[in-house]
Amino acid sequence: MGERVTIHEVGPRDGLQNEPAVLPTQQKAELVARLREAGCSQVEVTSFVRPRWVPQLADAEELVRSLPSCEDATWWALVPNRRGMDRALESGVPAVATFMSASETHNEKNVNRTSKESLEALREVIATATAEGLKVRAYLSTVFGCPYEGEVDVGRATWLAGELLAAGAAHVSLGDTTGMADPSSVERVLANMVSEGVSLDAIALHMHDTRGTALANVLAGLRVGVRRFDAAVGGLGGCPYAPGASGNLATEDLVHMLESMGYSTGIDLDALAAAGVFASQSLKRDLPGRYHRYYLARMEREERERSAC
Repeated sequence: MGERVTIHEVGPRDGLQNEPAVLPTQQKAELVARLREAGCSQVEVTSFVRPRWVPQLADAEELVRSLPSCEDATWWALVPNRRGMDRALESGVPAVATFMSASETHNEKNVNRTSKESLEALREVIATATAEGLKVRAYLSTVFGCPYEGEVDVGRATWLAGELLAAGAAHVSLGDTTGMADPSSVERVLANMVSEGVSLDAIALHMHDTRGTALANVLAGLRVGVRRFDAAVGGLGGCPYAPGASGNLATEDLVHMLESMGYSTGIDLDALAAAGVFASQSLKRDLPGRYHRYYLARMEREERERSAC
């Protein structure tokens, strides 16, 4: 068995929040169950933001309470503030993710707060979560570029990552929010963080495939030493507050590459691809993942061959 790489599946949250269709709670729970059965051990299932902001996830409490507690998987939920944290605690979700942006402009458009205000609020949220025994991760968006400001200062991103870790987050997920990163910029950001004392064990990479470089950027992260990556089944996702943000890196594409390279993910690729088909059918639209499309074509070919016999 090869070296283990952890994949944080964000499709049920980061993916569905951007869909025009609102799936019934039962279908969301079914998608989560299929992802778990495929071997996804870290699944971000919903978000405790105001329902009027993200109506697609308005059933957060109902969904979390419908999910089984299991030893082989952790359910995560996004929380924007103390009110969201209180709702998460009431629901019984075992792990939460906070978020802010490395870019001042994106942070203000995303949460209507300055970076300083966000950091202070998140310190309280993280402290509350850890005191209650919850696992915590922190998203830091626009690390590799901002759609409003362009290049983001690496030193600023590194400082914010360090502050979030010092507040108690187990790891920080560095977001390429609109897919502006390239392998060189990934290596440069990671090198700066390591030089400032941020451990690679505390870093995850969250890559978008807007310009087709997500897998190349993951490869750059792997070579530096990162072993935790975010992805969304079928390539679902984006950011409603970042112009030009397209889907996340597809989990199937990531698993296929990693397993082909000899890494271990603990995920069954065919079962994962089948979960992607379920998501596509539930949403009644095609998904952009490359392996997802390959899997569909393979299934159609095999069906034709069976029919011809």
